[in-house]
Amino acid sequence: MGVFSRITDIVNSNLNSILDRAEDPEKMVRLIIQEMEDTLVEVRTTTARAIAEQKQVERHKRHAESEVSDWERKAQVAVDKGRDDLAKAALLEKRRANEKAEQLGAELTVLAETLDKLSSDTQGLQAKLKDAKARQKSISIRAKTARTQIGIRRRLGDNNVNDALERFEQYERKLDDLEGEVNAYDLAQRTLSEQIDELEVDEELSEELAELKSRRAQSTSDKNA
Repeated sequence: MGVFSRITDIVNSNLNSILDRAEDPEKMVRLIIQEMEDTLVEVRTTTARAIAEQKQVERHKRHAESEVSDWERKAQVAVDKGRDDLAKAALLEKRRANEKAEQLGAELTVLAETLDKLSSDTQGLQAKLKDAKARQKSISIRAKTARTQIGIRRRLGDNNVNDALERFEQYERKLDDLEGEVNAYDLAQRTLSEQIDELEVDEELSEELAELKSRRAQSTSDKNA
């Protein structure tokens, strides 16, 4: 496939359509980028050759135009010397040089058009390449995220995870039992002195409560008197 055909195919291609049809978008993007980069190198090489050829043709055209002027001058000299035969021969050479200059001019026109097309296609190719590289980063991130999510879901659906959760619950129940035993042990260790102290505190509170009730009752009686 020629370079111009490949450039046209790539520049006119729809990346979204290509990726939608691809079984492995990540791999397809890598292949597209590789193809674009290879084509871009070839385009630049072709452009360099075309520029070099353009410069060479321009030199030949200038030389042919110089020959036209030179044969014109020689024809004039021959006429001045009365040598019509030499003048005709000089004019024939002038015509040939002029035809060559015109042919070279036509070649320069074609080369200029070719370079314009190469420049335009190169810009389009670079834009596609930039787009593809941006897509590559996005697709790579999405692919890694999807693979991670699939792995997580597979692990969550694995019986080993469920078994581990059940073992956690068993350990928690055992800890609850141990903590209950500790609390029961602490209650059983209360001393007789502590229990009597509590009774004394309770008796004091009861007496204080009785006094409060008595004062409230007396206050109420005084107000009603």
